Amino acid sequence: MTDPSRLRTQQAWVGGGVLLLAGGLAWGAVGIPATAGYQGVGPNFLPWVVTVVLALCGALLLWQAATGGYRELEEPSGAARGDWVAMAWVAAGVLANAALITTLGFILSCTLCFVLAVRGLRVSEGRAGGGLMRTLQDVATGFLIAAPAFWLFTKVLSINLPGLTGSGWL
Repeated sequence: MTDPSRLRTQQAWVGGGVLLLAGGLAWGAVGIPATAGYQGVGPNFLPWVVTVVLALCGALLLWQAATGGYRELEEPSGAARGDWVAMAWVAAGVLANAALITTLGFILSCTLCFVLAVRGLRVSEGRAGGGLMRTLQDVATGFLIAAPAFWLFTKVLSINLPGLTGSGWL
């Protein structure tokens, strides 16, 4: 069991870190122009909303740490050490997505990210990563998640995402 005073100090550091993050976001939001756009909302509106909510969360975390620590804190579940192999699969998925999104397009790169990340999550649970059929199911599932997201952003919201073809559908 961890020393309660040490635990409270660590919790206070987390709250302070969240407040520091909110301060950094506020510093960045100051530089965004406040010109009103659609319905009187400018491009700096959302950064300020996030800043205020993040600062509120940081303040609540500090208050919790100062008044007894996080309430009814249980021992964390899971392994005592991190699973580096599983993390490597998930990191490979994220890095592959970032590296290949302009080459393969949003849908295929996100599908690849999903397949690699799911394999890593399975490995972290101690299960087999999956054979050919499982991998094909993961590809289909990843595609069925990424394609509607791509079409929603490009067709409905008119946000440009990198596609594989010039048609705008892949």
